[in-house]
Amino acid sequence: MPTITLPDGSRREFDQPVSVHAVATAIGPGLAKAALAGKVNGALVDTSHVIDADAELAIVTARDEEALELMRHDAAHVMAQAVQELYPGTQVTIGPAIEDGFYYDFAREEPFTPEDLERIEQRMHEIVKRDLPLQREVLSRDEAIRVFGEIGEDYKVDIIKDIPAGEEISIYRQGDWFDVCRGPHLPSTGKLGKGFKLMKLAGAYWRGDSGNAMLQRIYGTAWRDKKELKDYLHRLEEAEKRDHRKLGKTMDLFHTQEEAPGMVFWHDNGWQIYLVIQDYIRGMLKQHGYQEVHTPQVLDRSLWEKSGHWDKFGDMIFTTHSEHREFAIKPMNCPAHIQIYNQGLKSYRDLPLRLAEFGSCHRNEPSGTLHGLMRVRNFVQDDAHIFCSEDQILDEVSDFIDLLFMVYTDFGFEDISVKLSTRPEQRVGDEILWDKAEQALQNALDHKGLEWELQPGEGAFYGPKIEFNLRDCLSRVWQLGTIQLDFSMPGRLGAHYIAEDGSKQVPVMLHRAILGSLERFVGILIEHYAGALPLWLAPVQAVVLNITDRQAEYALKVEESLKNQGLRVKSDLRNEKIGFKIREHTIQRVPYLLVIGDRETEAGTVAVRTRGGKDLGSLELDKLADALNDEIASRGRTVLED
Repeated sequence: MPTITLPDGSRREFDQPVSVHAVATAIGPGLAKAALAGKVNGALVDTSHVIDADAELAIVTARDEEALELMRHDAAHVMAQAVQELYPGTQVTIGPAIEDGFYYDFAREEPFTPEDLERIEQRMHEIVKRDLPLQREVLSRDEAIRVFGEIGEDYKVDIIKDIPAGEEISIYRQGDWFDVCRGPHLPSTGKLGKGFKLMKLAGAYWRGDSGNAMLQRIYGTAWRDKKELKDYLHRLEEAEKRDHRKLGKTMDLFHTQEEAPGMVFWHDNGWQIYLVIQDYIRGMLKQHGYQEVHTPQVLDRSLWEKSGHWDKFGDMIFTTHSEHREFAIKPMNCPAHIQIYNQGLKSYRDLPLRLAEFGSCHRNEPSGTLHGLMRVRNFVQDDAHIFCSEDQILDEVSDFIDLLFMVYTDFGFEDISVKLSTRPEQRVGDEILWDKAEQALQNALDHKGLEWELQPGEGAFYGPKIEFNLRDCLSRVWQLGTIQLDFSMPGRLGAHYIAEDGSKQVPVMLHRAILGSLERFVGILIEHYAGALPLWLAPVQAVVLNITDRQAEYALKVEESLKNQGLRVKSDLRNEKIGFKIREHTIQRVPYLLVIGDRETEAGTVAVRTRGGKDLGSLELDKLADALNDEIASRGRTVLED
């Protein structure tokens, strides 16, 4: 006679084992209709799942976070059924839910076409309208091999054979179609609704091995309803318009090429953005007591073995040889900073010691993952390491959090989420030290009054970390800042200090970054602002445009005057129509266009237009320069057009 405890603490008793759906029905017909799944003692299950002992139960509806993954998983099954109905003889392989959608890999000799996707999507809607119940069955391993072998599903047979002998295999049926699956699933295909769309075709090797057969992958997206789907497709369109690679070309910022895969060729405009960011971070670090250092690009392999990086990241480290020695091109800065710390005897009075470096790092990322500025092989981190005693951890982490939020706010990001990542399966160091490290970071977060989410097993191999994620204007989440607490590496590399009692102690090492890769951060900024960067970040802050040659001399004087007042200004004296020049520099996202005609030349003013097309009228040069410098100093919080 199970007793079911509901999320509000209320309890319901039943005379016999009861299904999740029956519990929902007992609560009310509205909930029974809305129920998509259940969470029994925290585990997600079908609504048909039978509870035969006391348990905690939450009914999952479309409003719950788990609903989307269920819908995407079901959409994959509905797509596979549609494909096999339309194209008999096609074999199904693997079809999971993924972020924002789902995919399925198919084995079919004839390639799918975009027109096929339209047919498949239409058939999916028909299957949803059939409202087919999804029913779970359990087969023995041998029986499952026989069933799928008889219908020619060779890939499914391979999957089942990998499952240990003696284990039962669950399958889900929807009408006459069925597939191997752990579940759970929605109660019926009708619960999927209309919020899905097939997106694209791709190739995929069976089991990801290039030695195996090439399969055809169909990607789709699925949401709770048509409105959510429409919003998502709109975000995709906006993301396409904001693609930093396209804007990088339009604005003449950077390029990449095959001769240097994953490495950036910065043009003058892009390098100006880069330098402004770097100078800004450098100034903030000085205010917070950091020393800036610079360490070698190439270090002996033995150092990386001692630090533990070679065992963990050896396949991603570029190497070179000289005089029978193997050297690593540094993938990160940490071991090099310990070498600086180790120069000279340190005492407790020297702590905390904060060492910062804009360190150029190289990592042998797979070529297929490289993506503009977002995923590169050569990058610079706003990296720093803080050497401190245990009783200084709280203050150092707290100060870093304050600095990080200040920086993000200056760049225009207000929506920040925080996660605490704890010990991974592969790690170094004693468990007692891991306990202390994790507790110390949690104490710092609680001390700052921050809401945070736990990420078990996601810490670095040498210590737990706090991750800071910012949300951009398209609601995309970017993981940027981190602070990692390391009790292990300093000792492995011989770092110590003399404590107040005269004993030799190993310092705590805090690995921290705010922006992470500067390359990636520039890419995020470009896409967040669609290239229309705030004035303080814009590579060209204003351009002077003459209407005719008569104003050329005055235009050059205006350019020189504004440059002398610290502004990044260019003049465009080409013999082109003023409308053409305005359009061109608007496309290049120049914040202010300073137009000069005969009237402005005589009055000693400029006519000011914004890149958004707003006419701000004529201004004297000194007043314009003061207003622009005020806007720069405020990091865009006040603007000239206000």
